[in-house]
Amino acid sequence: MAKVPITWGGTDPRTGQPFRWDTPGLTWDGFIETPDTHQPMQDLLDLTTITDQDWTDIDAALATLETKLGSLLLDLTIEQRRRLTKMGDKSEAFCRQTLVVARQNAAKLPADTVTDLTTEEGDLASLDKLRQRLTRLSQLGEKAADSEMALGSDIMVFALATYGMLKAIGAGAGLDGLRSQLGARFAKGPQKPKPNP
Repeated sequence: MAKVPITWGGTDPRTGQPFRWDTPGLTWDGFIETPDTHQPMQDLLDLTTITDQDWTDIDAALATLETKLGSLLLDLTIEQRRRLTKMGDKSEAFCRQTLVVARQNAAKLPADTVTDLTTEEGDLASLDKLRQRLTRLSQLGEKAADSEMALGSDIMVFALATYGMLKAIGAGAGLDGLRSQLGARFAKGPQKPKPNP
């Protein structure tokens, strides 16, 4: 059985109504025993097994990525992305085959074109290497984002349930700030002004 303290301004868990001074059988500063309705908290994810040293190692790995790769990668503007001629999935086979045939006929091509061909063969090799890492980074990023959402959900579910219990035991002024924050969390968007008749 759970014990709920009987306090002025508190709520009777049996009725959901505030305690009244004339409620039969109540003794102020006593307790009411109620069935234990505790529900196990949501626990989608637990990362507490990651040690401080693990986080330090993770930060070091990220720093290596930023140093070895991040400093060399581009950060295009929206306008640059829009203007670029893009190699899509359907055109990639064409591009790859063009490089192969061009290399086979390099002797018939202008010298500057052969120089550019060598550069683009290097770009293609770099593209293949980058994609291998990008796939792993994307998968890790998606899992990290899902984990962030799951941890936040665990905390939110617990906070909402605990807030309800704090209200039930009449935590009083300590809930004023929480109540306003919760109201902002669930507030609907600004209502449109009603037109004048």
